[in-house]
Amino acid sequence: MRIEIDGREADAEQLWSTASAYGHFTAMQVRAGRTRGLAFHLDRLEAANAELFDSGLDRERVVALIRHALGGLGDASVRVYIFESAEEPAIMVTVKPPGEVSTPQRLQSVRYQRPDAHLKHLATGQSYYSRLARRNGFDDALLTGDEGVVSESAIANIGFFDDSGVVWPDAPYLHGITMQLLERELPERGLQSRRATVRLGDLASFEGVFLSNARGVAVVNQIDDVIVPLHKEPFETIAAAYAEVAWDTI
Repeated sequence: MRIEIDGREADAEQLWSTASAYGHFTAMQVRAGRTRGLAFHLDRLEAANAELFDSGLDRERVVALIRHALGGLGDASVRVYIFESAEEPAIMVTVKPPGEVSTPQRLQSVRYQRPDAHLKHLATGQSYYSRLARRNGFDDALLTGDEGVVSESAIANIGFFDDSGVVWPDAPYLHGITMQLLERELPERGLQSRRATVRLGDLASFEGVFLSNARGVAVVNQIDDVIVPLHKEPFETIAAAYAEVAWDTI
């Protein structure tokens, strides 16, 4: 792992200060020095900076810091954190080995929704539920609210197939970068998307379920003890659309 703060290798004291930091982040996969949806990542950071710090964002500097942290490394998992520091928000870039999505996925529903879910912020407890789900033999947690209303998984957006196309839950959630890319690309392939309330009790009415995040898209084949059917054609359309999203040079 490489960790840099404002373009310099982080020392132990700096890392300790980030343990309970107030801030936000974005996560991306980099291949051959490129990533998907770079402008969306910068939009996310800029909007969160305005909300959390009443501050703007030097977008070119963020890209330069990512490039510096990569240090010529072509493939990686990259996170950009912006957190409170003494004078102005600090920017930390972490670089780890590249990651791929595993499919299919099995989800365990939990009663939890992230506070201020529209932000990818650091003050959140979904990691506990993600670990709990894995201890129980699942791949991740599915976050739900009152009456089993579905919002998102602990680390991804969730989508459902029906006769109309893709249904995204109308509930508190993070508008993920991959979700945004799919919303842009799918209509060109004849697959419309909309938002609607989805409850756990509605699972039998759908033709399939999938997850989307920076690592890609994955089929969901089980939620709790319910086996989820899969109609391959719509999922193949989604996977193909995502595979053809243009990569942006960092």
